[in-house]
Amino acid sequence: MHEPRYATMAAMRAEFPWNDVKVYVAGHNGLVGSAIVRALESAGVGEVIGWRSSELDLRDREATHDAIVGAKPDVIIDAAARVGGIMANSTYPVDFLKDNLLIQTNVMDAAHAADVDRLLFLGSSCIYPRHATQPIRETSLMTGPLEPTNQAYAMAKISGIFYIEAHRTQYGRHWISAMPTNLYGPNDNFDLQSSHVLPAFIRRFHEAKASGAPSVTVWGTGAPRREFLHVDDLAQAALMLMQVYDSAQTINVGLGDDMPIRELAETVASVVGFEGAIEWDTSKPDGMPRKLLDTTRINELGWYPTIKLRDGVASTYDWYVANVAHAAGGVA
Repeated sequence: MHEPRYATMAAMRAEFPWNDVKVYVAGHNGLVGSAIVRALESAGVGEVIGWRSSELDLRDREATHDAIVGAKPDVIIDAAARVGGIMANSTYPVDFLKDNLLIQTNVMDAAHAADVDRLLFLGSSCIYPRHATQPIRETSLMTGPLEPTNQAYAMAKISGIFYIEAHRTQYGRHWISAMPTNLYGPNDNFDLQSSHVLPAFIRRFHEAKASGAPSVTVWGTGAPRREFLHVDDLAQAALMLMQVYDSAQTINVGLGDDMPIRELAETVASVVGFEGAIEWDTSKPDGMPRKLLDTTRINELGWYPTIKLRDGVASTYDWYVANVAHAAGGVA
């Protein structure tokens, strides 16, 4: 295993003053990527580069290689992925496995060809076993079966973690990976066929309020517990990790607290102003019973989240109303 390059956090920070760095953010227009761009700009980064999917298909190996090698970034933050909720993952497992393997492998191979020595790969907490001991520590990886409803996506992300480790071992690259918990915020996906639970709740309760519907029916029992981290908190964690973290072991990024999905639904409904009934379709799958990350390691580096859930949901709902509601068919 490659030894850490930096003796102290200060030594690493000194080598990465953001004002002198060109950063390629893969997936820069998405939920995670756009938050990282905002954080980099606030930190005074020298230059942020990125390409829309219409400009560069990261599944295209040759095009990805040419773009990244031509741009010569100093740092890469890989926030690009095909993502979705239980329905999308269950319906299209081939697409979720294949597309994510292609995206992350093409980006990393191009990064190596471009001699990029500092890269952050962002995965997902779904990499951990379905019945992992809670809260889930990083050492739980590969210790049991995955949750069936998202195992294709999880397998791709696990492969990415080990590809990072392989580059560190074989080439001495100072690449790292981090596993965020469930994320939400501006620029989220609010498509009901492919979105995650929190943005789906925002859209469904908003449209029900607008139409005067007496109730909203949602999947599952409402019993599974989840933690939800605002994407701007993740972005701050990503920048900190690029400055102070240099290890082959992936690191969790989470809130450190969770709630039942039923409570989440009630919170979102309250923020949106939907006053009807919430009904649960228990014939639909719940997913993992619980997925709470142990954040001890990143907390010891000095990072803690700052955005409370209700505040974050409120600001995300405001963004949805201003940017998405009319186009999605809702009434602002």
